[in-house]
Amino acid sequence: MTAMNAAEPILKLNDIRKTFGGITAIENFSLDIFPGEIVALVGDNGAGKSTLIKIISGVYTPTSGTITIEGETVAMSNATMARAHGIEVVYQDLALADQQTVYMNMFLGREPVNSFGLLDRRKMIAETEQLVKELDVRIPSAYATIRDLSGGQRQGVAIARATHWASKLILLDEPTAALGVAETAKVEEIVQSLKQRNIGVLIISHSLDQVFKLSDRICVLRRGRQIGVRETAKTDKNEIIAMITGLQHH
Repeated sequence: MTAMNAAEPILKLNDIRKTFGGITAIENFSLDIFPGEIVALVGDNGAGKSTLIKIISGVYTPTSGTITIEGETVAMSNATMARAHGIEVVYQDLALADQQTVYMNMFLGREPVNSFGLLDRRKMIAETEQLVKELDVRIPSAYATIRDLSGGQRQGVAIARATHWASKLILLDEPTAALGVAETAKVEEIVQSLKQRNIGVLIISHSLDQVFKLSDRICVLRRGRQIGVRETAKTDKNEIIAMITGLQHH
């Protein structure tokens, strides 16, 4: 019994289309993502990967098509809608507040308050420390300032924050593009650990090595069109490259 047929999809994209002033960025895109599944989204620059992530996260509204979350059709009108549905995004530029501590970044815009209406720092710190330990994000402490951390540590904080708030799906846009080898390996480990939490993951990556290492399925986009979806175990790099480029391999 695989995760695939054991559950209904967390996220179902059906016939998604997005046009910007007459130019079609995404056309007729459909994809299901299941709990505890990692789906990689691959394609050349300009294939529409980031546009798709922005549609799922509510930054863009699709021109047509439907988004269904756990069987319920939703209208994603803005990014807070996606959050309300348990979807979190880690963008390349991370959107962390550099001057703030790690624990404040974990709760940006969602800070808990105590019965006096004051920030519940104790709770924030405790939850941050717990999560950082669980995910094994190697940062000096919850009190560290973001700007004093390395790239991998920042990435770890961003993913930990997404993990803390996501109940269904995490979208990762090139999470290791700017990282060295050791930091990349660490982030990949964290991404793999999300499977155990039964969270769905959609990851954009330029690295086919990473895609084959992490993903259960690979979805190829070319010029806004979905070329196909393959089970990672049943395909190889040559086939995926041929799908990305549109050149047949023999």
